[in-house]
Amino acid sequence: MDMKLELFVLPVSDLNRARAFYERAGFRLDLAKDVTDDFKVVHLTPPGSEASIIFGEGLTTAPPGSAQGLYLIVTDIEQARAQLVDRGVEVSEVFHDGKGIFFHGHDAGEVVHKGQGQERLAGPHPERASYGSYATFSDPDGNGWVLQEITQRAPGR
Repeated sequence: MDMKLELFVLPVSDLNRARAFYERAGFRLDLAKDVTDDFKVVHLTPPGSEASIIFGEGLTTAPPGSAQGLYLIVTDIEQARAQLVDRGVEVSEVFHDGKGIFFHGHDAGEVVHKGQGQERLAGPHPERASYGSYATFSDPDGNGWVLQEITQRAPGR
């Protein structure tokens, strides 16, 4: 039986500010509803994605900004970054992991993460290897997103 990730509850402090940010970033608004005074939801979908995000009031007790490592997969990292920047989103420069391992962690600086099995180096992967180039951004609450360039999927995907 297939199991597909469909929805992620995102912890935010101000649903109107978050909605404006994600719409500016190009996410499609699927639903905005005030169910009661204490239960309000906003549901958005990234361009081309089958999975969505939802946030609002009365949805989660997680602290705003605590979601990290949310991956958006793109086929051209530089073009995706440029589109977000053109939409007013502050995005890190493109980088790659010198150790060639899955990028983990989230920060906007050009930092080498010693002892964590990664080495963050400026620029896209030298061979533009699939799964090898990244850029990061955060929403107004600090929820952390990673753009990852994938041009050819690993076997079994």
